[in-house]
Amino acid sequence: MSIEVETKDCTALNDTELAEMADLCAERSPRYDVGFLSKQREEWVLVTRAREGAKLRGYSFSTLERIGGTPSLLIGLGTVDRTARADTVLRALMADTYRRALLAFPDEDVLVGTRLLCAEGFRAFTGLSDVVPGPGRKATGEERAWGRRLAKRFGAEHRIDDRTFVLGGDGSDCGGFDFGGPKVKVDDGLHIFFEGVDVENGDRLVAFGWAMAEDLASGKLGGH
Repeated sequence: MSIEVETKDCTALNDTELAEMADLCAERSPRYDVGFLSKQREEWVLVTRAREGAKLRGYSFSTLERIGGTPSLLIGLGTVDRTARADTVLRALMADTYRRALLAFPDEDVLVGTRLLCAEGFRAFTGLSDVVPGPGRKATGEERAWGRRLAKRFGAEHRIDDRTFVLGGDGSDCGGFDFGGPKVKVDDGLHIFFEGVDVENGDRLVAFGWAMAEDLASGKLGGH
């Protein structure tokens, strides 16, 4: 069965839809419940949802804005049902999100940033350029500055280590991109970035990359 994707304004979400979204990770961390999701509805602009028939398989909250003049796609929160088709659902979610970015910022490169809970989340960055952090690369001063800017945008300005890109939690509920599944594989070198990251405490890894204008225009992104 094909995956159907819809994007709409967060303000259009009703309580029944929020409850359905909460059910996706009710039995596992990060356990985004209805109360938490209702707050996210107020903090972000767009919500993208992927369905397989009548079943919700994944969603993300995002916004398209300029940070210091730079076109940016920020994913504040997301989760995908951990089934054998998790990667397919992720591709569908990201493809629609990139389509929105192209409409908002035609002919421009777009910074894509989020907070990750585990190495598998890097799958959301497939096809992007200059993904930070990355195996075997040392972040430049400008990339470290972007880490700080994103931490500020995520409401945790003074909690990021701009060398490791780890955002320290404070024990409260925290958004992020939750992704995984039985068939999901990532480069072994990515797991090192999560050493010492306490997801239950709200620790996250700030990660970002660049969606190049030509890749957005071609529809290549999201189709990995």
